[in-house]
Amino acid sequence: MTQLTHTSTLPPHSTVATIGMFDGVHRGHQLIVSTLCARAQALGRASLVVTFDKHPQHVLRPGADPTLLIMSLQERLRLLGELGVDYVLLLPFTTELARLTAGQFMAMLQQRWGVDALVMGYNHRFGSDRMSSIDDYRRTASALSMQVVQASEYDGAHVSSSIIRNLVGEGRVAEAATLLGRPFVLEGTVVHGEHIGTGLGFPTANVGGLPPYQLLPATGAYAVRAVTEKGRFSGMAGVGLRPTVSDGSLRTIEVNLFVDKLMLYDQPMRVEFVQWLRAEKRFSSVVGLIHQLAADREQALKILHNTKDFNTINNTQ
Repeated sequence: MTQLTHTSTLPPHSTVATIGMFDGVHRGHQLIVSTLCARAQALGRASLVVTFDKHPQHVLRPGADPTLLIMSLQERLRLLGELGVDYVLLLPFTTELARLTAGQFMAMLQQRWGVDALVMGYNHRFGSDRMSSIDDYRRTASALSMQVVQASEYDGAHVSSSIIRNLVGEGRVAEAATLLGRPFVLEGTVVHGEHIGTGLGFPTANVGGLPPYQLLPATGAYAVRAVTEKGRFSGMAGVGLRPTVSDGSLRTIEVNLFVDKLMLYDQPMRVEFVQWLRAEKRFSSVVGLIHQLAADREQALKILHNTKDFNTINNTQ
């Protein structure tokens, strides 16, 4: 995959494109990209995914609560590349871009990046005029001698980035993984904490350095797998305010790996959330918390033993 920027150009009549934010690169997105690659091959063109550096709502509704993102920009680009596309065009989403009508946007794609055909998701709309039907987009494209192809809806369950965000926000990470085709992931850096977990007998890696607008799972405990520079490990994670051992003013992400002590400070960590264990609660004593952590560990071990590691199977649709 070759990554393009807004200053890049491609020859005329060289590409078939699709447009979208593609946050999550979920099963519905995977189907669209599969349709894109098939159509590009049939027409003897290269496949081009057009995406944006920020969520459109961050620009269109600056005073509203920001849309939280399922994954980082780097992860989104990496996964799009793994789907086999030839080019990914990363456009800065600006107020000027948002003002373009669908026809103006199509013309820009045609003139700068050689787009001959456009693949659209079954419910996707773009342009400041947001046309009401796929036929409207086809008529507009026809005036430019451009084709519009509608991808099929994912056959299995209704899937969208919004649905996945809601599931993750409710702690339903196993259901989110079904729609994503992989576990929900947080990527950050291991930072120094207060070493409370070590004193309890459950040392944790504190994950910080998350990307802006990162979606977090609901507070609670989870069975997880973690990828570090030293390997891939099973573990459990706590997302929350640690009400038993702190004043509850700081939200943390703490990962207890089921392995002998590792020195991971300042190293990247990728945390894959496999399944919810329980809600966060305040215990009447530290002893009660320790007993609960031991039970969490046993439960997480059983879950991870019975759950396939996505790293060993092909989830691409």
